[in-house]
Amino acid sequence: MGSKYTKRYSDEYKRDAIELVRSSGRTVTEVARELGVSSESLRGWVKKARAAQDTGSGPAAGRADDRDEELKRLRKLTGEQAKTIEILKKATAFFAKESDR
Repeated sequence: MGSKYTKRYSDEYKRDAIELVRSSGRTVTEVARELGVSSESLRGWVKKARAAQDTGSGPAAGRADDRDEELKRLRKLTGEQAKTIEILKKATAFFAKESDR
């Protein structure tokens, strides 16, 4: 059975939290921390919403999920490229100093 300390959240609150995860581009953990909700609870809400969307909305739901996944992939790639650029800048400065000697 559930703990007597388990918080109950309204369906509207859950929908708003799920939408915040989807639209903000932040991780579930970041949004959960901001809202004061367990990250596991929020992750479960998001999974349930995706499952309901996949079974309820047909092809349109798949396209939205594909866009979300592509957006995540591109954001990750952008972060990796920014790190690479920073490393190359530091290496260029280092080798420029070495060639001056």
